[in-house]
Amino acid sequence: MTLVERAIEKLRRNAAEQRPKAESPAVGSVVGERERPEAPVTPANPALRVAIDREALRSAGYMPENAVDRQFADDYRQIKRPLISAAIASGTAAAGSTRLIMMASALPGDGKTFTSINLALSMARERDISVVLVDADIPKPHVSRIFGVDREPGLVEALVDPALDVETLVLPTDVNGLSILPAGKAHEGATELLASARMVAVVTRLIAQPRRIVLFDSPPLLASSESRALAAIAGRVVLVVRSGNTPHRAVLDALDQLGPDKSVALVLNQGRSGLSGGYYGYGDGKYGSEESSA
Repeated sequence: MTLVERAIEKLRRNAAEQRPKAESPAVGSVVGERERPEAPVTPANPALRVAIDREALRSAGYMPENAVDRQFADDYRQIKRPLISAAIASGTAAAGSTRLIMMASALPGDGKTFTSINLALSMARERDISVVLVDADIPKPHVSRIFGVDREPGLVEALVDPALDVETLVLPTDVNGLSILPAGKAHEGATELLASARMVAVVTRLIAQPRRIVLFDSPPLLASSESRALAAIAGRVVLVVRSGNTPHRAVLDALDQLGPDKSVALVLNQGRSGLSGGYYGYGDGKYGSEESSA
């Protein structure tokens, strides 16, 4: 058993006793109904609806081949269930809410964006929640490019202009329950924008809808400073580790950067270790420095 797999097993064993107590559901949330913004919102481009072309995603390597689609879907059900349970239990509508999930990796090439897209699609299948996939990788906005919205205003514009309502920049897709917030225009001060009080206001607005989950596709932790700013406002971090590829030291360094108090879930990408019977192993809990010798 590799170091990463042992870490996942330890997270599993400790999850029950380390997981924070569930908070009371938000007042006014209605199970089975999609929530709407608190006030009428006029989109920046009301005619734009993002089409999700699954075959194009498959061809580009962002979805699995048809032959393993059923097993793949089951793997993602295992990954999303504890994330959704914690998110729905949260009554917090501010930075630090478990409805703000940061998709992270230690290094480029670990499969973070692949995981972000497929987790968002899997979560959108739920009847009682909606999902916004936010392209927060401002230096390299892969999600925006993949879905053809890299020329649309997005997160950067909302952060630069305090008068701009971020909800007007959230683009609906043809998948019920799934929306996308593009990265927006490149900005040299991306780290400062993501670490600003304005970012707190933006994420608070995004989760004003009680049954909404926000997934942030972020830059790699060890290759950027932007990701550390994002981790400060996320209530949950999903760390994608590529089996047989991500160095053990890089995983431990990434976890150290997140800190001992951050709630972290490990997803073992492309691993057939028997942890899940499929593509992914899943570990859940708070991973602190005291566990780094696993």
